[in-house]
Amino acid sequence: MGVRRRWQWLIGLIVPALLLALWQGIATAGWAPPSILPSPTLVVSTLLAMLASGEMLNAVQATAMRMASGFALGVAVATVLGGLCGASSLARALLDPLIQALRSVPSLAWVPLFILWFGIFEESKIILVAVGVFFPVYLNLVGGIANVDRKLLEVGRVHGYSPLRRLLRIQLPAVLPAYILGLRGGLGLGWMFVAAAELLGAANGLGFILDDGEQTGRPERVLAALLLFGICGKLTDWALAAFGRTLVSWQDTDTAQGVKT
Repeated sequence: MGVRRRWQWLIGLIVPALLLALWQGIATAGWAPPSILPSPTLVVSTLLAMLASGEMLNAVQATAMRMASGFALGVAVATVLGGLCGASSLARALLDPLIQALRSVPSLAWVPLFILWFGIFEESKIILVAVGVFFPVYLNLVGGIANVDRKLLEVGRVHGYSPLRRLLRIQLPAVLPAYILGLRGGLGLGWMFVAAAELLGAANGLGFILDDGEQTGRPERVLAALLLFGICGKLTDWALAAFGRTLVSWQDTDTAQGVKT
């Protein structure tokens, strides 16, 4: 098992490598014009030029700061409301119908309202990211609390556990795998929302590079920005999954409830 996991990351490179070779073959054969599909070598040279000029670092930093701020805000609000609605049937009856209705609102539909309220500055972008992060975390936390086996709670009562001890020793460990899955889902949506926020108006960031490439007719910049989004998203998800595995290391399962990368 350890050997299989150790080589798993390498196996995961097979399909991307095949797609990259196919992409290079199409570009070399001239089946698609460079104005539509530039070659991988052109995209790589664009990335190297962006790295040498400092544009890449500045863009990644700007996007990462928006992402981190929005993720922290979304997780904080989702944890409070999810914990409250999961633990209290009254809170769930009062709040959950409204939250479920808001979940159906398309992400871009929030943009005009946030711009009216907060302008086109950083606040609107961070709050838009927080909205995207909120719902997966909230839903997984509420579901995780609701699915805690009542027999475990009864065992805690039989052994004289106080409510606080039952929370720390039984409920939190039982909810943790679902919560981590919610964090990973929220993280993925957060990267999607930060791209949308930057495309709608930003002076820097990876979304700005996307928009600039589209406006100036340089698809190599668009593809370079997409590649950077993918790398940043994968690295952060890998880090969160690795941290999650340490938190649920007590689980006797092969996949650690989906926390494994």
